[in-house]
Amino acid sequence: MIWLVFIVFLLALVLRFPIAFALGLACLVYIIGENIPLIIIPMKMFSGIDVFVLLSIPGFILAGNLMNHGGLTAKIITFCNHLLGHIRGGLSLANIGASMLFAGISGTAVSDTASIGSVLIPAMKKEGYDEGFSCAVTASSSTVGPIIPPSVPMIIAATLSGLSVGKLFLAGAFPGFLLGVGLMLVAYFISVKRNYPKHAKNTLKQIGTSLIDTFWALLMTIIILFGIIGGVFTPTEASIIAVLYAFIIGRYVYKNLSFKKVQIIVLDSMKTSASLMVLVGFANLFGWILITERMPQYISNEILDFSTNKYVVLLLINLLLIFVGTFMETVAALLILFPILLKVAITVGVDPIHFAVIAVLNLIIGLTTPPVGVCLFVASSIGKTSITKVSKAALPFLFVSLFVLILVTLIPQLSLFLPELFAE
Repeated sequence: MIWLVFIVFLLALVLRFPIAFALGLACLVYIIGENIPLIIIPMKMFSGIDVFVLLSIPGFILAGNLMNHGGLTAKIITFCNHLLGHIRGGLSLANIGASMLFAGISGTAVSDTASIGSVLIPAMKKEGYDEGFSCAVTASSSTVGPIIPPSVPMIIAATLSGLSVGKLFLAGAFPGFLLGVGLMLVAYFISVKRNYPKHAKNTLKQIGTSLIDTFWALLMTIIILFGIIGGVFTPTEASIIAVLYAFIIGRYVYKNLSFKKVQIIVLDSMKTSASLMVLVGFANLFGWILITERMPQYISNEILDFSTNKYVVLLLINLLLIFVGTFMETVAALLILFPILLKVAITVGVDPIHFAVIAVLNLIIGLTTPPVGVCLFVASSIGKTSITKVSKAALPFLFVSLFVLILVTLIPQLSLFLPELFAE
């Protein structure tokens, strides 16, 4: 019966059902087939979302939307352009830098692609950048945000594993920085080779003025990160502080938020949050079915029967997660696979915090893996460019992302040294 569940789920995905509904349909088939009372559906869905830390997700989504419409994101992009615009291909570097500073606070890599891409892809095309390259840079840079704190995928991983959100935020910071720098190097070398434009060098005074103008936008991430790590407030409280902060700055400092616009933003954020919570609920029901059918034990045994070598096991898990990430959003894939694979990783001696970083990094790289990476489709849609052209242009960025993944997998201290440092 469990194989019928997977077949229905995959068929629903092929038919372009939303992932939450694909999961729900597959679960319904199992429950009806096994004559299980339907009351189990709301029970398991509610238990899946009845977690305090998950309340932070709607808050961060709303904060990210307020940042976008309140001018905070635009200020970050402008500052990065002032800082890096004089370098060959500076606008592509500003694209990546903005994603690093934006830090995934909008929720997911897909939403980062849409928010930053809607501004920078047309700007890059206007300045003479190849349209495939413009889209590829935007899609690839969007994967940096969800690994750098504050990170919604890390909050999900913490919820599923019981790990500290603060420690996971810290664990993702340096790998995210490495990934961003790696993408910048690729963008720079391609820009030099193709002689992409650069702007006149800004003076220190101009950069300083731009930094002051961006200060309030940058301060938001600093407050959230160090507030959580320092134990001043919980992730859920931090998300509400982020909402209030983004509203006050967008309304009274940058003066881009009207109350009518805020109503629209709140409604859009409610829709996004509701879809995520439905996904979490159905994923919990799906997870209960997998546990009932002893699928975690089956997968664990199959992997461990193949090898008990830590690095071989991590290689197999990496391949699986990158493949899954090509067609499934990061949060959905984490909800389904992370608890199962975490047990396997712990069995062969992998630190759970280290593994959480590996899992999130894998899945966000999958979002830009040709031919079906979700972020590639979003970027190509914004840039009005064929997915084939964008996929080809994304390959150099994919290779450097995979290189960073290998480093993070083989060198645990790249993820663990900051959590250990602050623990002391």
